[in-house]
Amino acid sequence: MNVNRTTIFRLRQRLHETDTVSDRPRSGTPRCTTQRQDRNLVRNHMNNRFLSALASSRQTRGRNNQRISTNTVRRRLSSSGIRARRPYIGPILFQRHRHQRTLWAQEHAA
Repeated sequence: MNVNRTTIFRLRQRLHETDTVSDRPRSGTPRCTTQRQDRNLVRNHMNNRFLSALASSRQTRGRNNQRISTNTVRRRLSSSGIRARRPYIGPILFQRHRHQRTLWAQEHAA
């Protein structure tokens, strides 16, 4: 095997201590918003679809009355399945229009 002896020793030691070799949970950075605030963010964006993440971050205060970043708002919305969309700007094409465009393109294809 192409594995360092120290790695094997540490894995055996961890298996003996914890009965598993998987990684231990890490603390990470604590969340700056509560689950209730996350739900409110999602509800606000569902009610007002033109609300920007910047405007939401300015309106919402996190735990301990601290400001939350726009990236935090984007992550919370993304995790709930809301993504940014741009409205379609252009002519509304019906089936008749599509057919006429296809005919025109076929005539001028040569």
